[in-house]
Amino acid sequence: MGNEVTLSVLFGFISSVLLAIVAYFVKQLHADFKVMEKDISEVKTMALIIKTEFKSSYEILNKKVKNLEQRIGKIELYQFKNHDHEK
Repeated sequence: MGNEVTLSVLFGFISSVLLAIVAYFVKQLHADFKVMEKDISEVKTMALIIKTEFKSSYEILNKKVKNLEQRIGKIELYQFKNHDHEK
């Protein structure tokens, strides 16, 4: 009977140590996931900022192109009128 008690105590000790090791690694994994979640949040924020900057740059370029097209249209119209007037 004394042998059974020591065997069950030894088994209980080993299972407790193994569970403590598993709990430690689960805790580390949880901390890593929290850090990864924070990093992903920062990446999303940076992507949104970059997207907004590109969108505003695109809109500015579009306005400049439209302005230049209008100016070219006016110059062409002026050239056609001058060319017709010279004839």
